[in-house]
Amino acid sequence: MGRTRATARVIEHPGVEDLNVQQVLEALADPARRSVVCRLARENTDLSCGSFDLPVSRSTSTHHFNVLREAGLLRQYYVGTTKMNALRTEELEHRFPGLLTAVITATHAETTPAPHPVGPAHPVRKAARPR
Repeated sequence: MGRTRATARVIEHPGVEDLNVQQVLEALADPARRSVVCRLARENTDLSCGSFDLPVSRSTSTHHFNVLREAGLLRQYYVGTTKMNALRTEELEHRFPGLLTAVITATHAETTPAPHPVGPAHPVRKAARPR
């Protein structure tokens, strides 16, 4: 009895023509999923599911990655037993120009502390001239 040959695991992804803005926005509505997308965009490289430190259980993390893939935001593939994630930046930009950039920019602005203003806390008002 010989060894059976292992078949490659194939992960289904929606075609770019099948992406719809409603599903993309719903996927991006969750902060944990937005953090995955933002990190992939920031690091500009493919990352394994295990490299993300999400504040959720492993099964919930798997659910989040599935939602992102099914919405068309991620392309997933295996390297051995490790599931890798790639952000579908070019495909999303082609289908929904500016959407991904806007969400990433807004998320960054929301999570970055605002700079402290220079000068007085309140604007100085000029005294009214007597008439």
